[in-house]
Amino acid sequence: MSFDELEHTADVLMRVRGATLNELFAEAGRAMFSVMYGPCEERGVERRIEIEAENLESLLIDYLSELLFVTEVENTVFCTFDVDLRGTRLSAVLRGEPFDPARHSAGTVVKGISYFGLEIVKEEEGYVVEIIFDI
Repeated sequence: MSFDELEHTADVLMRVRGATLNELFAEAGRAMFSVMYGPCEERGVERRIEIEAENLESLLIDYLSELLFVTEVENTVFCTFDVDLRGTRLSAVLRGEPFDPARHSAGTVVKGISYFGLEIVKEEEGYVVEIIFDI
């Protein structure tokens, strides 16, 4: 589906859409990495993650926080996110490339993800969520 950046005073606010919850979570990852690094190509980096939480909103926060952790620790940039949700349990395959300062330094550093106003909403054509990335 898609993601759009919305106006926000100090942080980055993104509206993310997906036809399914799997797609919504994948697009949320793509939106965050777009803010942080801009364009990305799959270049052999692959990582698998599994997360479980109490509800979908907490799962989304935990998932995006895990992406931040992995990218920082492993010095990687992810482009594609194959997400499989089963209730409030997520498994995902992340694909991307090693961080390259010449190509990836134009973005904004995301420090965290805010719980403020975060609500996954079911609409006619799928799901939507507005996420505030703390910068």
